[in-house]
Amino acid sequence: MIYLDNAATTLHKPSAVIEAVVNAMQSAGNAARGAHGASLGAAGMVYDTRQKLAALFGCPRADHVAFTANATGALNIAIYGLLGPNDHAITTDLEHNSVLRPLYDLEERGMGLDFVSADRNGCVNYNEFEALMKPNTKAIVCTHASNLTGNALDVARIVEIAHRYGAYLIVDAAQSAGSFSINMTEMGIDVLCFTGHKGLMGPQGTGGLCVRPGVELRPFMRGGSGVQSHNKHQPVNYPTRLEAGTLNSHGIAGLGAAVDYLTSKGVENLYRIEYDLMMQFYEGVSAIDGVTVYGDFSAKPRAAIVSLNIRDYDSSMVADALYTDYGIATRAGAHCAPRMHAALGTTEQGAVRFSFSPFNTEKEIRSAIDAIRQISIE
Repeated sequence: MIYLDNAATTLHKPSAVIEAVVNAMQSAGNAARGAHGASLGAAGMVYDTRQKLAALFGCPRADHVAFTANATGALNIAIYGLLGPNDHAITTDLEHNSVLRPLYDLEERGMGLDFVSADRNGCVNYNEFEALMKPNTKAIVCTHASNLTGNALDVARIVEIAHRYGAYLIVDAAQSAGSFSINMTEMGIDVLCFTGHKGLMGPQGTGGLCVRPGVELRPFMRGGSGVQSHNKHQPVNYPTRLEAGTLNSHGIAGLGAAVDYLTSKGVENLYRIEYDLMMQFYEGVSAIDGVTVYGDFSAKPRAAIVSLNIRDYDSSMVADALYTDYGIATRAGAHCAPRMHAALGTTEQGAVRFSFSPFNTEKEIRSAIDAIRQISIE
């Protein structure tokens, strides 16, 4: 199988990630839930992984890295922890439902909500951010890179607008964490939300958020914390205030090993590989008659994603043919990004998404281009 669905999850993990998960399953107790060796060892490993992630993302304090099961959990914690019915928020047409649905829910409860529009290339007009700012704008919530087009937003430009008006910036880094170089302190990001199983190459069921010191998020869940057990309320200190219940220590061990791998290889070096593969594929398929490719490929960085359609063929039928006839795994349909599809004009047809990792090869890219060429003439 040629696996080109890495924006959904990276299938090929570094061997050290798998070994770390297996070792943790054989030795890790419940972190912060005991004073014996198995529990203390798990707690030490969890803290080490916090430190590694803080260093990777430029988070000033390791205790401001909180673990979740995925980026969706992190975004819900950030959005509900910061925004309320009396606030106003700004987001974009590029967003995934992990951003949209919590914001729609808050809008139904009375919160103001406005969208920065995207054009047919999936690009935004940055002047709209400032035009939409209001006295009660509490936050801008935006993706770092679209999971459909791969287009990246200029976070530094958005941060400057948000902070000038006293608002926070929450960034969905589901498609950029582990692929782009991210330093939240230098970039001015207030809350960075990430998942562990995509560009970070960690296990599924891992993710988290990095919170800038001084940003106070209300607890999203309340429950066991391992400390202050007689307190009626969730402890106020980070990261405990955001981590109710038992952590996924086995997955976190794998995530720590994944960060070690990224650090040793160099995030920029790995990104260069997947970017070059993506551009090779883009240049090949965009020259095929009947193929429409979506997104802006003139800007860098961008996520290693190419979404396309062939004539008026249903995207799911194309994806099925790619897998059944050519052994190529992709993703078709709406990609949990309804507003982006509306902007591109692909709501009914959907799109076939190809997404790349450093473990793909040029031979696989040539095979995928040939498959698209064959389908386009059938």
